[in-house]
Amino acid sequence: MTFETWLAFLVACWIISLSPGAGAIASMSCGLQYGFWRGYWNALGLQIALALQIAVVAAGVGAVLATSSLAFSLIKWFGVGYLLWLALKQWQAVPSMIDESAGPRAIARPLSLVFRGFLINASNPKAIVFILAVLPQFLDPQRDLVIQYLHMGATMVAVDLIVMAGYTGLAARVLRLLRTPRQQRLVNRSFAAMFAGAAALLATVRRAVV
Repeated sequence: MTFETWLAFLVACWIISLSPGAGAIASMSCGLQYGFWRGYWNALGLQIALALQIAVVAAGVGAVLATSSLAFSLIKWFGVGYLLWLALKQWQAVPSMIDESAGPRAIARPLSLVFRGFLINASNPKAIVFILAVLPQFLDPQRDLVIQYLHMGATMVAVDLIVMAGYTGLAARVLRLLRTPRQQRLVNRSFAAMFAGAAALLATVRRAVV
């Protein structure tokens, strides 16, 4: 991969990562609920799943998943169910008054947030199909493919970490402006609706015909 090709891929990564999706919704939700430093563990889980998806594509398994109706459906409907479960949990979140001098109002174990982020990305078969369609366009068949996949994977993960930090941090700052239970309930239910919307969009995804 030449430097010019990598720059083009970097631009593509920013465009892809900035596009709102389930990962962005989850990052903002965690930022609002737990504050930046704790909520950002969710982003780590998102990146672990992304790295796994890139590895799957690099190993050639991605083509099998993209063309297998059963595998595609199992992953897709698991993802739909999980997003709906997150929507229900967000809807039922109990609001509380926020003390300006206090830390984040909610506590969550870092590993649980990592696992949450991992499941959100890992249960989206569209990501596998998308990576399978995009990454090969930037590969140079005359060069070491493993090294190129490593470079692209590191680039995608680094860009997404920055973008998710932005989403998490923005939501964490907004948290300080939402002091009444009524405001918090409105935000919780707005995120619940967004999770449900992401589930509905995922349900419409169809397997690519090869």
